[in-house]
Amino acid sequence: MSKEAIVKKMIQTMTNCIRYEVCGQSDPIVVPEDSVRFWSNLYQLSKSHDLAHLVGDALIKNGLLPDGEIKSKFEKQLMMAVYRYERINYELNSVRKALNKAEIPFIPLKGSVLRQYYPEPWMRTSCDIDILIHERDLDRAVSLLVSDLSYRKELKGSHDVSLFSQSGVHLELHYSLIEEKSIGQAESVLQTVWENASPIDGTSEYLLSDEMFYYYHIAHMAKHFVGGGCGIRPFLDIWVLNHCKNGDLEKRNVLLVAGGLDSFAASADRLSQVWFDGAEHTELTAQMEQYLLSGGVYGTTENRVSVQQVRKGGKFRYILSRIWIPYNVLKFRYPSLEGKKILLPFYEVRRWLAFPFRGNVKRSVHELKVNSTTSKDEQDAAKRMLSELHLT
Repeated sequence: MSKEAIVKKMIQTMTNCIRYEVCGQSDPIVVPEDSVRFWSNLYQLSKSHDLAHLVGDALIKNGLLPDGEIKSKFEKQLMMAVYRYERINYELNSVRKALNKAEIPFIPLKGSVLRQYYPEPWMRTSCDIDILIHERDLDRAVSLLVSDLSYRKELKGSHDVSLFSQSGVHLELHYSLIEEKSIGQAESVLQTVWENASPIDGTSEYLLSDEMFYYYHIAHMAKHFVGGGCGIRPFLDIWVLNHCKNGDLEKRNVLLVAGGLDSFAASADRLSQVWFDGAEHTELTAQMEQYLLSGGVYGTTENRVSVQQVRKGGKFRYILSRIWIPYNVLKFRYPSLEGKKILLPFYEVRRWLAFPFRGNVKRSVHELKVNSTTSKDEQDAAKRMLSELHLT
């Protein structure tokens, strides 16, 4: 059996398990072969996309997993998913209580909202908590979390501040949803996020409108997609949002068109139907599948380089874009640069001098190697895909 055929069977088994576990479909789960290699590969694939807990639970419920090491690994992922949910949910409620008490307006984002639409909340795993606040409240909110909840403040980024609870839960406190202009005009719509949120009576908590929540989900997917891949989980989120939540498709589409994301959203929705409804592949969804499955949750350098070469206009321009960072991006990394564009060359040099001490040398050397060895066929394939998705 060819490698391509083996991968196809693993994808079918994995998505079949997810349909059973999340999508309420009762079709029997077909296991093409009962071998150590197949189970091991299935485990590795599903784990790389943070879906092993769903796949394992479905296989165990149907009595399909043989006793042994792989079954134990799936069981561990299942227990870890429940533990992760309980730990994150505890911290989320603590942060929610603290922000409400201090009367700091906030909006829960991503998994904190999505998991309520899954059959069980632990099924929708997250690696962190994402909350949006006004930039004017940032210092007060950070001080509150550090003093009252013993959070540890880490780095401030272009749009958020990272904090960690004593239990190790990562909190991304966003003060903007604009992420270094990574997806062009798509981010202009996100400037109206607060206008598209409604307060919950008697609290400082706000909820995004359905259309803005859906738009942000697609925009965030697009950002990671062009950055090397976003994994399978966001496509499962799309299926859940389209089947388990009453959304206004027309309102969603108005925002998607305004942000130039309607083509990407339509193709992402189609791929979610392929995986979780059994729809037929198109040439584009098949290419997207191949791209995504090679990357896991966070994508790969190879994917990112091939896509960015297209977006930047070739290998040489891609390298230049990595050497010279635009002012609108660098000012987020160095806030003291704000309003002093004339000093941009000095801050570029400052960034270069700090580079060897950031631990990124090996990764960057690998990136340069990938950039130089990417074939014309790979570039052409990436160009066609991005063009059809309108992400160039």
